[in-house]
Amino acid sequence: MEKQHNRGQDGAGIATVKLDVEPGYPFMNRLRTNVTQAIADIFQQVGKEIEELEKYHPGIKNHPGLMKGHVSFLGELLLGHLRYGTQGKNKLEYCHPFINRDTIPVRNLALAGNFNIVNSDELLALAGKEPHETTRFSDLAAMIELMHTFLCREDEESPQKMDIKKVLKKALPLFDGGFHVGGMTGNGIGFVFRDAHGIRPSYYYIDDEVVVAASERAAIRTSFNVNENEVKELMPGQALIVDETGVIEIAQILEPKERKACSFERIYFSRGSDEKIYKERKALGYNLSEPVLNAIDHDLKNTIFSFIPNTAETAFYGMVKGMENYLNKVKFERILSWGKDLPAGQAGYDEEKLREMINRRIRIEKIAIKDVKMRTFITEDAGRSEMVQHVYDITYGTVRKGLDTLVVIDDSIVRGTTLRESIIKMLARLEPKKIIIISSSPQIRYPDCYGIDMSKMGEFIAFQAVAALLKEREKEECLQELYNHCKELQRSNQLHTENVVKRIYKMFTIDEITNKIAQLVTPPDLQIPVQVIYQTIENLHTACPNNLGDWYFTGNYPTPGGNKVVNKAFMNYVEGKNVRGY
Repeated sequence: MEKQHNRGQDGAGIATVKLDVEPGYPFMNRLRTNVTQAIADIFQQVGKEIEELEKYHPGIKNHPGLMKGHVSFLGELLLGHLRYGTQGKNKLEYCHPFINRDTIPVRNLALAGNFNIVNSDELLALAGKEPHETTRFSDLAAMIELMHTFLCREDEESPQKMDIKKVLKKALPLFDGGFHVGGMTGNGIGFVFRDAHGIRPSYYYIDDEVVVAASERAAIRTSFNVNENEVKELMPGQALIVDETGVIEIAQILEPKERKACSFERIYFSRGSDEKIYKERKALGYNLSEPVLNAIDHDLKNTIFSFIPNTAETAFYGMVKGMENYLNKVKFERILSWGKDLPAGQAGYDEEKLREMINRRIRIEKIAIKDVKMRTFITEDAGRSEMVQHVYDITYGTVRKGLDTLVVIDDSIVRGTTLRESIIKMLARLEPKKIIIISSSPQIRYPDCYGIDMSKMGEFIAFQAVAALLKEREKEECLQELYNHCKELQRSNQLHTENVVKRIYKMFTIDEITNKIAQLVTPPDLQIPVQVIYQTIENLHTACPNNLGDWYFTGNYPTPGGNKVVNKAFMNYVEGKNVRGY
């Protein structure tokens, strides 16, 4: 959990199942918290229970069998989760794992996951249940209610032996979304399953002592000190199942569909300590070096390169590598040209001239410093705008006023709020000749409904840009026309059949939208010119060839629920509703 703390800061939770427990004794326990340091709080509580036991029973730690009977969270099946609130409120009741309890052990179900489901209402209707008032906005509540219904039915039909595969085969085809979910039953069955498109990441490791699954390969590698090839990917539509006797099975639950693994995981969300992700992020930066060189007129002498910490650092290394390759080519060609037209044996340069050329370097500085050690992107909406005001500081004395161009790379530009309200204001204090902001991802244009918190159309700086362009060109009526079209689709239950918002973006070129974004992120009254450069879709796919899920950039959703969400988000925008699109 500690090695995946990047995946959520709204809360944490753990659950344990104990095997072979005498009737009448607890066999499934759960602990959740939503305090600021959630992981530390969870394990302080667990540790306190163990310390109390050791205090009154010295040496009991040497007897795990006895410990198991006294320590709530000592068991054979362990489930942990870090909450990053996408759907539902950021309250304790929404922290995973969720548990449905029953007096019959096998009918107790715990679930936690990295996912979003866009058809929660339909799932609840199928289950014939209403979730508790405290969790009625949670898609996990819908998922666990339906799965628990199927679990109980399967136990009624086959009370001698629970076939969890049958339960999964009934439930999973009904889930519209991207998911990597872990679960366990009260009698000791553990399982992990993944969506058919492989949208959300899923990895596992098995040896003689343990079976473990997680959203990130690097977390497993670090925790268990194993090689990359020992950690396997759970493929799309598969489930990893370990029954109560320890038998392990990889089962194909859903027929795999076109792989649409989330590219935003590679750009930003997953930790960059994974060697493949590290190389991909470097490639993202490298692919931007040519458009950056064009933007600065190849003037490396008067350009300073930096990055916005922390997730853009790796892409920065790749961009700098591209600059170095260009500079080395210039050095090579310049030195060759010096003696080209001189008589044989006569040098066209002196020692000082040669030394100056060889020692020429790309100018790199750590300009931006992140003061607040929290990712504002995955912080609850209410606190985000306040935080961004003071997130960054700058390093003074690094820029020659009015002479140097500042090139700063970020991993992505979603809302543009941090750029406008914090970063560009801070960079401007150094008085550079020009500020160029680089995004290692393409323009984020559409909501995501499969696990990343990007759901309100009006918050995207790219959509704000096209709305501003429509206003400038007196074409705002097209928004109302498309809204009316969405209402027609909704009335005929066809809202899932088309991404209507694509039509708006097709009215403008990428450069027109990018230039408008640059205007929108420039603070009022700033005299220093600001330029924005985005990654292209083609270069994104070149850098991340196995993660081609790009619906937030292209609008090409892998499931019908995605089209429904983007159209609903657009309707909310036109109606002035500041709510999620799902």
